Amino acid sequence: MSTADLDTPLCNCFALRQAARHVTSLYDRHLAPSGLATSQYSLLAHIRALPGIGMQQLSERMVMDRTSLVRAIKPLARDGYVLQAPDPENSRKLVFSLTAAGQAKFEEAHGYWAQAQAEYEAGVGAERAAALRAELRSLTQNGL
Repeated sequence: MSTADLDTPLCNCFALRQAARHVTSLYDRHLAPSGLATSQYSLLAHIRALPGIGMQQLSERMVMDRTSLVRAIKPLARDGYVLQAPDPENSRKLVFSLTAAGQAKFEEAHGYWAQAQAEYEAGVGAERAAALRAELRSLTQNGL
């Protein structure tokens, strides 16, 4: 066994990515009947909460680069869930809102999301889950 093999448990990035894959698979499993992936549900939730949100603001809230965000939104727009329109204040910028179909898809998926949330919190504990969310939110909002 090499020294590099022994360092893997100490790698913060590895541990976070491993946990992210594990939790994402739990949520994806629950969301599967809706036809949405966890990332798509999150996009619909943000756009629903902030209708008319701009590309830059959505990119920052999702902690995604713009290219990845465009790729993620494309199927949601194609399927008629998200409307992309020029910003009324600056036609060179895009803003996003949910269509009626997008609102219906979000409502359908929300019940599955709630089931995933309940399973996660049952396994981790509600207090521990809340503390972990707060810590991770702090990390993404305040940096290292």
